[in-house]
Amino acid sequence: MKRLLFLIGFATVATAQTPALKPGLYAIFETSQGTITAELSEKATPATVKNFVELVQGTKPWLDPKTKSMVTRPYYQNLTFHRVLPEIMIQSGSITGRSADNCGVKVPDEFMPGLQFDRAGKLAMANTGEPNSGGCQFFFTDEVMSQWNGKYTVFGQVVAGQDVVHAINRLPSRNETPDKPATLIGVTIQRVEKPVKNKSK
Repeated sequence: MKRLLFLIGFATVATAQTPALKPGLYAIFETSQGTITAELSEKATPATVKNFVELVQGTKPWLDPKTKSMVTRPYYQNLTFHRVLPEIMIQSGSITGRSADNCGVKVPDEFMPGLQFDRAGKLAMANTGEPNSGGCQFFFTDEVMSQWNGKYTVFGQVVAGQDVVHAINRLPSRNETPDKPATLIGVTIQRVEKPVKNKSK
């Protein structure tokens, strides 16, 4: 009986840690520090979200730095958060673990007035500073960064796991490079549908 009560209690805690998601498209990031869930802005930034989802699922070709050839397999597996700006943001999405990385993919900028760096937890596409130069690398913010509006495409918002973003952001680093980078184990895409209403006869 005690064991049964323990299991019920454990399930209750686990459920409480995962808030119910409203209908929409989500990316779930499994990291060495915990899980980050972000809602993707597929209607406002369709090209960026499509590019990201296809890289996650392995349906879009990208450049393998070892073979120098385009490959089609899931991209975001066992990478690192290779760049950290303390109290500002964490960046991942590089196969080589460097910011200057050519993944063979380009996506057009989608700067939307309704998607601003007006709070922490923004998911945005990294770029080289040139127009339409985003591709595979992305970052999460840990602070309001209004000065970045119109410079990076915001394509999602963290809805659970901002504490994980914060923890990764506070790992010891030097010159934007973590001493021991957190790992991005993998990313999964989840669509939450609207509940179907039962029609009364």
